[in-house]
Amino acid sequence: MSGDNLVLDTNTILYLLNGDETLAEFLFEKNLFISIITEMELLCYQKISVKEQKQIQLFLSELRIINISETIKETAITVRKKYGFKLPDSIIAATAISLGHPLLTADKQLKSLTELNIILYEQ
Repeated sequence: MSGDNLVLDTNTILYLLNGDETLAEFLFEKNLFISIITEMELLCYQKISVKEQKQIQLFLSELRIINISETIKETAITVRKKYGFKLPDSIIAATAISLGHPLLTADKQLKSLTELNIILYEQ
């Protein structure tokens, strides 16, 4: 597993889009991945402006978006059953597990996930 590969949770992307320079510096020159769930979460806000949507889409174009494979689906089911996470969180975690990359998140609940290297981001 390379230390240059990270899966980003939705909350960390929101911090980035809101100008978190510390996080931006940490992520500089890393290979960034997201679950398709994160893409959907970012783009489905009802009050998103056209400008914000374009900003998000531009940012997303720089990332590798991972679709839900059979392996991710099965892992998400296992994670949800074992930990009781919400389905989107289970899919995002399963994506990171299947890739073998750490998950960067601000969600403290995900820290209990023993199958995955969690990097907890605290603003």
